[in-house]
Amino acid sequence: MHAYICDYIYLYISCIIIKFKVVARDILEMEEIKIMYVYICCIIIFLCFFFKISNNNNNNNNNKKKNKKNEPPSPPSYPIIGHLHLLSKQPLVHRALHNLSTKYGDVFSLRFGSRHVVIVSSPSAVQECFTKNDIVLANRPPLILNKHIGYNYTAILTSPYGDHWRNLRRIAVVEILSSARLNLSVNIRGDEIKRLLRKLNRVDEFGRRVELRSKLSELSFNIMMRMMAGKRYYGDDVTDEDEAPRFREIFKEINQVAEADNPADFLPFLSWIPIIGNYEKRVERIAKKADLFLQALIDQRRNPNYNPNPLHQNTVIDHLLSLQESQSQYYTDQIIKGFVLVRTYNIIIFKFLYLGYILYIAN
Repeated sequence: MHAYICDYIYLYISCIIIKFKVVARDILEMEEIKIMYVYICCIIIFLCFFFKISNNNNNNNNNKKKNKKNEPPSPPSYPIIGHLHLLSKQPLVHRALHNLSTKYGDVFSLRFGSRHVVIVSSPSAVQECFTKNDIVLANRPPLILNKHIGYNYTAILTSPYGDHWRNLRRIAVVEILSSARLNLSVNIRGDEIKRLLRKLNRVDEFGRRVELRSKLSELSFNIMMRMMAGKRYYGDDVTDEDEAPRFREIFKEINQVAEADNPADFLPFLSWIPIIGNYEKRVERIAKKADLFLQALIDQRRNPNYNPNPLHQNTVIDHLLSLQESQSQYYTDQIIKGFVLVRTYNIIIFKFLYLGYILYIAN
């Protein structure tokens, strides 16, 4: 049937082209001919894409019927976009999902373009996801942001479940998030909190309002970077006047691309469109800037002539570099940079949690 339709369409388009050539010689200018050829090419590409999707759907119909009984309930969807149109009905994503959960239950499925999404809103179901089915849900979706910012899916937040991820988790639990390591940063956390309270006290003397969200974000970044690299980049007493603006600019840009919507993550064919394809180029540029900045921090801490502040003599980077001397295959520079980036990226993720925009996406 498809072959018959394709032959008919090919014959029809050929007739249009022949007729168009005859008429165009006397009526249309050359620029108009070029535009018409572009339109015809677009029609052919669209038809090829349509028949490709149709063939894939026909081949997968049997598998879908077999697996449909095991899938959570799902609202009706549109071709290609799936359920993306349902999110546009509410300005806030979590409210749109809540409205759907009242109709389809605590566990239901959606399709965002080419990605299958499972929404879980019941505490008991969430507990089951993280206990009985934690391995099934351990993978991360291969997003463009995770590819470039996460060192080609090798950082702990972007790596797929496997031996590499388990090794990263072991390093994080034993070497970075252990009780002994956190106890070493008690003085740093106390010092940053005192600085914030003194600043708030000075502002309060004039009776002015204070925007706490930015202050708490700066507090988190300062604590994190002092623990990781012995650097303070926000506030009045920054460690390095040249590095601080660069750090703030880089992670401001990471925050912007993390908050931005990228349709190509859900509809990959849209990456051919220049406006949407520029998103990946922007992420690549930011990732290179972040990599150069983090590599400079590592090289600085590796330099034997570097004399840091006594309060910052045993940072996380210092500890990982000491382990690199004996186990270089596990503690590479890329792994260390990935951990520094993840610790700062956690602050951005916390902002999403605070605003209620986090989703659990399963491939």
